[in-house]
Amino acid sequence: MNAAMEILRAPAETVFAEELSRLAKTDRSPRPAGWTLSPRAVRAFILGDDKLSISRKFFGDDALIDRCIVTLMSNRGLLLVGEPGTAKSMLSELLAAAISGYSACTIQGTAGTTEDQIKYSWNYALLLAEGPSPRALVPGPLYEAMAHGRLCRFEEITRVQPEIQDCLISLLSDKVLHVPELKDEGATIFAARGFNVLATANIRDRGVHEMSSALKRRFNFETVKPINDRKLETQLVRDQTAVLLRQAQIDVDFSSDAIELLVTTFHDLRNGVTAEGIVVEKPTAVMSSAEAVAVGYAAALDAHYFGNGEVAGDHIARQLIGTVLKDNPDDGKKLRHYFDVVIKQRAQRQRHWQRVLDARRELDR
Repeated sequence: MNAAMEILRAPAETVFAEELSRLAKTDRSPRPAGWTLSPRAVRAFILGDDKLSISRKFFGDDALIDRCIVTLMSNRGLLLVGEPGTAKSMLSELLAAAISGYSACTIQGTAGTTEDQIKYSWNYALLLAEGPSPRALVPGPLYEAMAHGRLCRFEEITRVQPEIQDCLISLLSDKVLHVPELKDEGATIFAARGFNVLATANIRDRGVHEMSSALKRRFNFETVKPINDRKLETQLVRDQTAVLLRQAQIDVDFSSDAIELLVTTFHDLRNGVTAEGIVVEKPTAVMSSAEAVAVGYAAALDAHYFGNGEVAGDHIARQLIGTVLKDNPDDGKKLRHYFDVVIKQRAQRQRHWQRVLDARRELDR
């Protein structure tokens, strides 16, 4: 068993180490200072390259990837915005792994995030014993990124208090971090080439803590949209679910019909209209591709441990119900309508939809 299989979730640079190595060996394109790969190789890593056997990892707008890479070469930070579950965090991790060779220089934004968690803090035992010194300083993610010329990922930036967000303004403008407690050695950190900030924010969280106009000017905004191409989303759900099942060392029969059923259901509820033209009410829950993968994985676990190892409509339906109802119990009415109007018709024509309909009783418990 390799190292990536021994832990629950390995970083992208570990999971795709062979692909990154292959790209580095064949990379002859111009490379920005501080980058481990050229922009062309970074693009190939994320969007795939059949000639080099590089897998496609992001399914969506290819032009978005080009714009993201260009922004990260500039003096501005990159802010990926979009609905929850549109692979913003995954994309930021892939970009950091390809550009810096390291994706774990990350700030997880919360309402309780403080400035010292972003910049630096102190080993208070050493601080009391020796006073402020480089030895007593504990670098934060931004400090590390600036010192080593890496991308710093800032997840959920709009969940952080505005006065804490604004500590980024001078860092993004001047590319300098001052440590006023130190008078000589280490008092000023000048960002090494390759440094930049790659942040994410959910559209639904924009009202939590609005970013200041000064901070917004330091970022280029790129919107990551849900996948509208059903074929692409089906491939994504199939591939990502297969990865999770390999990591769990589980072998199940997840047929094309079952995956298509899963993706079709998510498309119907996300868009509010079915392929047959039937209008349905959209639930308030997020019906993203990431949620579809989670439902597919959970359905496979259900089939493996409580069934005969074949993923069917009832396994998917049970997990779908939990996903739809977790944000708002009133969404149960919308889901019942979807079962009674849409799934009931499909069950009369296609046998695998009948098992979905059979699980409707779960809604009435």
